[in-house]
Amino acid sequence: MESSRGTTYLNMAAVTSWVGVTRLLQAAFGCTTFSLVAHRGGFSAAYGTFCMSVWCFCFAVTIFILTCEFTHLHSCLSISWGNFTAAFTMLATLMSITAAVIYPVYFVQWACHPIGCEVRDFRISASVFAGLLSLAYAAEVFLTRARPGQVTSYMATVSGLLKIVQAFVACIIFGALLNDSQYDRFVATQWCVAVYSFCFVVTVVVVALNVTGRTAMLRCPFERFVVIYTFVAVLMYVSAAVIWPVFCFDSKYGSPHRPYQCSKRKCAWDSQVLIAVFTYVNLVLYSVDLAYSQRIRFVSHH
Repeated sequence: MESSRGTTYLNMAAVTSWVGVTRLLQAAFGCTTFSLVAHRGGFSAAYGTFCMSVWCFCFAVTIFILTCEFTHLHSCLSISWGNFTAAFTMLATLMSITAAVIYPVYFVQWACHPIGCEVRDFRISASVFAGLLSLAYAAEVFLTRARPGQVTSYMATVSGLLKIVQAFVACIIFGALLNDSQYDRFVATQWCVAVYSFCFVVTVVVVALNVTGRTAMLRCPFERFVVIYTFVAVLMYVSAAVIWPVFCFDSKYGSPHRPYQCSKRKCAWDSQVLIAVFTYVNLVLYSVDLAYSQRIRFVSHH
């Protein structure tokens, strides 16, 4: 369909390009996954609720993006569309991978007893489509990422994508902190919590400024701000990477081995190990980000 001025109302490339086809697959796989679970597969507890929330959220936003791209509606929105889609795709990839791992671990079993063979088959099928869904989102990240020398939206660059991963890893750390990690025993471990919180908040602010197209609000050039902040974050995470293991696993303050009185399901020591591991993961992510953020080139557009 065309207007009187010859411009098309509908963007067919939104569904016929490689990215468009990938998004259609995301919608199909996402709808199939949560339909299988809701119909017969079933879910329960916080883990099941998380998985269903992820699949429904990703499906809804994907449909929204497809609709906006197909109808050119995104041109009416006061956001940086390229940054928004790149940030969402990276986040959806991480969330869908997590759900694709959690659901089969907690709900899939090979024996029919006691849930019945039909329910088991639905859960296995849902797990397969959950895996396909995560691959579809990862494929879009691969297709839309910034190439060397390309001028593009910040969130499509390596540095921008890493910001989403850093925030996601921080959320895992916060979850472990709340799971009886005993972080309030020492001032030193409280400092580590302050490090995680500060870096998470600033990272989210960087992402929000880019998605809303408000990077000009900063009093200094955005590239310089990113480099300075990332350097500070690396230093802060280095301190946390040293302090947290010492005050949790040194025999003077904590326990180098898992206490025998700990239950299999809930143990502060387990949470402390998880936090230590993901502290080092984020340290590596911020270090790689620092290397890339010194040479990024991006455009802020709506």
